[in-house]
Amino acid sequence: MTTTRTTEILSEVARGDVDSAVLPDRLVALCAQALPVTGVGMVLMTDAGPAGMVAASDGAAATLEELQFTLGEGPCVDCSTSGRPVLVPHLAVVGGAQWPAFTPGALGADVAAVFAFPLQVGGIRLGVLDLHRDVTGPLAAPDLAEALAFADAATTVLLHLQAHAPAGTAVAVLEDRTEVHQATGMVSAQAGVDLASALLLLRARAFATERPVVDLARDVLSRLVRFDDEA
Repeated sequence: MTTTRTTEILSEVARGDVDSAVLPDRLVALCAQALPVTGVGMVLMTDAGPAGMVAASDGAAATLEELQFTLGEGPCVDCSTSGRPVLVPHLAVVGGAQWPAFTPGALGADVAAVFAFPLQVGGIRLGVLDLHRDVTGPLAAPDLAEALAFADAATTVLLHLQAHAPAGTAVAVLEDRTEVHQATGMVSAQAGVDLASALLLLRARAFATERPVVDLARDVLSRLVRFDDEA
């Protein structure tokens, strides 16, 4: 639901004659400045999980999104699945049990708390806005309201990008998603497993070799990497 604060955020993000492709970067930067957080990331989501990063305000935010995309687990996955915010004020305490693969990497990136907000229209999942910081503690009530306003603004930005399909960030994300899906089909055929299991194999090898899953997918498509022996 669009509020006065959401309208103000959108006006600030779109100020000046700017290319639509830079709107996500502006939004996450503005969000990181407006809230007591270290960084902000925005990611596209599908029913199968994270589809790719749209924008990140800092390196730690990019690391969080890459971890969740590669592993298929983390706050943004739970947030998108439930359609509700996932607020983790002390990742070291609760993260290990909920996300055993994601948490060590996040803590290694100096992430102490994560707050994920769904970007959706009705039952349609568009993405997630992830906020993180390097100190523990919950968001105060006014900060939570501000984060929700930014999530509403981010939803509007994603809808705008998808409707206009400009060259740049959104297209690059969709291209990454297509490459991963194509590679998953090849892994499925090579390993003789269903598509869901093939995606798990792809993500597991990416994690084991400490590579972005998109890079590994491109090697699969180029036939530099095969999965014949991993059924």
